[in-house]
Amino acid sequence: MICDNEKLLSLHRYFIWANKMRTHFDEYAMKADLTQSQSQMDLMMYMSYWYGTLYTVVEGWRELNFSDSKIDSLIDSSTIELLRRYRNGVFHYQQNYSDNRFTDLYAEGKNAVVLIRELNEELGRYFLEKMKVT
Repeated sequence: MICDNEKLLSLHRYFIWANKMRTHFDEYAMKADLTQSQSQMDLMMYMSYWYGTLYTVVEGWRELNFSDSKIDSLIDSSTIELLRRYRNGVFHYQQNYSDNRFTDLYAEGKNAVVLIRELNEELGRYFLEKMKVT
């Protein structure tokens, strides 16, 4: 039987990966020349890998029945279903470049961006609290 601490550490690994992609995304966004198509593609790459991996954390959270009122309320948002579909679009080949797995999340606009960033931040808070060395 796997102990709860190992489950927490395992999920934390996925969070670290997701958060690293967020860091790359944010750093690249600050310096990218978004008038260049290559810069736009690179920025999209970092965002997509961040979003896809972040959804993996959501899956683990649910599977492990972890609970935190703030995180749970964010995960209960309809935007999280769009994030799941987006992840599927990222990690499973789609023949249609403008597949609705991508465009449905984009259509949410700023609301989705704010929720995803807040979820990322709250997960970070949760892991810091749970893994605090005393």
